[in-house]
Amino acid sequence: MKLNLKRPIVFFDLETTGVDTAKDRIVEISMIKVMPDGEEITRTRLINPQMHIPEAATAIHGIKDEDVKDAPCFAQIAKSLSQFIEGCDFGGFNSNRFDLPMLVEEFLRAGVDVDFKKRKFIDVQNIFHKMEQRTLVAAYKFYCDKDLTDAHSAEADTKATYEVLKAQLDRYPELQNDVAALSEFSSRGEAADYAGRIIYNEKGEEVFNFGKYKGMSVSEVFRKEPSYYSWMMNGDFPLYTKKVITEIRCREKLF
Repeated sequence: MKLNLKRPIVFFDLETTGVDTAKDRIVEISMIKVMPDGEEITRTRLINPQMHIPEAATAIHGIKDEDVKDAPCFAQIAKSLSQFIEGCDFGGFNSNRFDLPMLVEEFLRAGVDVDFKKRKFIDVQNIFHKMEQRTLVAAYKFYCDKDLTDAHSAEADTKATYEVLKAQLDRYPELQNDVAALSEFSSRGEAADYAGRIIYNEKGEEVFNFGKYKGMSVSEVFRKEPSYYSWMMNGDFPLYTKKVITEIRCREKLF
């Protein structure tokens, strides 16, 4: 089934040095930009993470240090990449919990302050888990009746994710062919930051989702214990999480 699009959507997949969004880096990125008229634009490239690629990561995606030594670092492509995805919604497999937070961190490290607040995010894995409870390889076989022979190749995974979503729309008539509806269905709960450290409560207030203040209002905690803000800013938290708590602090005038 062809996607019903009002604006372009970018399906993407990242291969990285690890799974810590605050410390690890992207080594390969692949994107398929699907236009409302159905045109598909594919971009795939290796990225020099400017750090050693651990053997455990290489065992998954097959990318070694020598493969990326002549590739550009993320900062060198950040501006052109931000232009490529400008005004687009996003789709991926486990993208809401990993790929998207990792991508945002890389942009912030490169000094490119992307704003995704008005974008929609479709996580095909969440749709799959709600419907069938499987993995991407199994999803590709289940929905498309194909074997994903190049699993953990960024481009192969990206293409498979895009094909799986279209097949899901064909298989489940109850799924609405609308980016906003699919984004809502595939979300796991609304978070103020991509890492899920700060979430919204039923009143729409930002609350902590970890630690000793879990469930408590961020602004109230910062008001009662200003040092907690400093602790987070000096801690090993993702840059976007730090940006969010800084915005809350400035908004509430907690200086």
